[in-house]
Amino acid sequence: MLNQNSIWRYLMVLVVLTVSLIYALPNIYPEDPSLQITATRGGDVTAEKVVQLEQALQKSNIAVKSVVLEKGQILARFGSAEEQLKAREVVNAELGSEYVTALNMAPATPAWLNSIGATPMKLGLDLRGGVHFLMEVDMKTAMDKNVNDLVQVYRVDLREAKIRYRSVTPDLVKQQVVISFRNDQDVSAAKAVLTKQDPDMTFTEGDEMSLIASFSEARLKALREDAVAQNITIIRNRVNAIGVAEPLVQRQGAERIVVQLPGVQDTARAKEILGATATLEFRLVDETADVQSAVAGRVPPSAQLFKDRAGNPVVLQKRVMLTGNHIVGANSGFDENGRPQVNIDLDAKGGNSFSTSTKDAIGKSMATVFIEYKPTDKKDSNGKTILEKKEEVVSIATIQSRLGRSFRITGLDAPGEAQNLALLLRAGALIAPILIVEERTVGPSLGQENIDLGLSAIMWGMLAVVAFMVIYYKWFGVVANIALAANLVMLIGIMSMIPGATLTLPGMAGIVLTVGMAVDANVLIFERIREELAEGRSAVHAIHEGYDRAFATIADSNITTLLVALILFGVGTGPVKGFAVTLALGICTSIFTAVLVSRVIVNVIWGQRRGSDLPV
Repeated sequence: MLNQNSIWRYLMVLVVLTVSLIYALPNIYPEDPSLQITATRGGDVTAEKVVQLEQALQKSNIAVKSVVLEKGQILARFGSAEEQLKAREVVNAELGSEYVTALNMAPATPAWLNSIGATPMKLGLDLRGGVHFLMEVDMKTAMDKNVNDLVQVYRVDLREAKIRYRSVTPDLVKQQVVISFRNDQDVSAAKAVLTKQDPDMTFTEGDEMSLIASFSEARLKALREDAVAQNITIIRNRVNAIGVAEPLVQRQGAERIVVQLPGVQDTARAKEILGATATLEFRLVDETADVQSAVAGRVPPSAQLFKDRAGNPVVLQKRVMLTGNHIVGANSGFDENGRPQVNIDLDAKGGNSFSTSTKDAIGKSMATVFIEYKPTDKKDSNGKTILEKKEEVVSIATIQSRLGRSFRITGLDAPGEAQNLALLLRAGALIAPILIVEERTVGPSLGQENIDLGLSAIMWGMLAVVAFMVIYYKWFGVVANIALAANLVMLIGIMSMIPGATLTLPGMAGIVLTVGMAVDANVLIFERIREELAEGRSAVHAIHEGYDRAFATIADSNITTLLVALILFGVGTGPVKGFAVTLALGICTSIFTAVLVSRVIVNVIWGQRRGSDLPV
């Protein structure tokens, strides 16, 4: 029978619209101004801190919606931005420097929606507000690190080639490695071996039986490119780890990186994680050295003086058994005594190297050295901020057996510190320290203004389309308007469901364009129905032929627009991609609602109508 809706058509429309409506619902709940409180090194977030904060806020007459402990941090929600700012001052005074308090906006989605993964649509920096960083890679430190790494490599290569040498030392001023020998034969033999092992380096014979290794121009260029590219990747990982939705991380110029974090109102937490150049080194304790003599300045040539977390001196061997560059996984946990620890997984190369290093060190003490760079108030001759290198022994343990690709480190004071350390190591150690040379905050008021303007454009566009359809197509126009509303619900629901989708100002322009284009398919169908009625066909046949014959034209016109959207997405960047995504999704939802949703409604109301009179 013509115009008879099948069960699958009812089910499809019902399921798609219901799911879209459910996942679009979180967008009607406004976000709460909130404080996100996390512990720095040495601090710990506990349930007692939650009670302490609640009492402090109550004493200051600050109304708070909730204060909860989740995922190792405290989240406090407030009714207004004014209370949020007042609360930050109270919290900072109450907790001190061992905690970082960041301003943020927390979703107010009901628990039942959260339980099924329904979250609000992610908004870009231009709509939600947030922070903008311009970061610069410290190439001097990156090159120093490469020179020091070559010192270790050349020592191993020469030992394996059984070539005797007097010393292998770095020249950080000239970015060279200087190797001295006892005779000219060893110099020639070493040059032949190292040139074969490392062809990208330039080896020249120096004075007094020495060999100087210098970087070639091609090697220098590759090292600089790798330093920026790897830092970009690591920063992306760190941003994802702290839960910022759809950040922008991209290169700018030769040594700079742009980072935009939507929704972050305070830069403290972001700067702590993004700028932290944290890594680990594992070294054997020099048990033959006299600690007191080392403190007095008489450190053995093969050793180096460090301090542990309590400030006690520790003498370690200069030889590094393993660096954090080989860490591929890290997560925090507790040992059998309930003390915090970090479980570490290495890549294949690091696992083999560590296994070889610990094979002959069973029974010896191994130290875990935590290394980080922090900016100071000092500037160099070029006006750049000078970084301070901080090295600290966080644990010393006896090697009980040969270690492989998985092991753990202990000696950490608090679970919060273990979580922070695991986060940094899991995201990767920065190849070189980065300096924040520019910092801007896009206020939420500017973002709200953009949202209001975009919503106004969508509203007035919809009203114009709705009025036109009702006036021109009568009751069929009402059906088209219902399909248009369903189209918007579907579009918002799908945008909310897609993990990587973010709505920006150009994306809102795509929604406005979709509103105008959404009724095109219905216009084609209704005009076809009018033509069929004009040729004397019955209402039943006119509806059937109108939908069937107009479909080819609808498909052709929308497919060409969809191809343009895909091309824009492929070749465009930033705002262009946001516009392309919204446009492409809008085309797909428009076809579904115009062809299927409106047909179901029309078939139910007029599908079996006798005669040739239709309100179209």
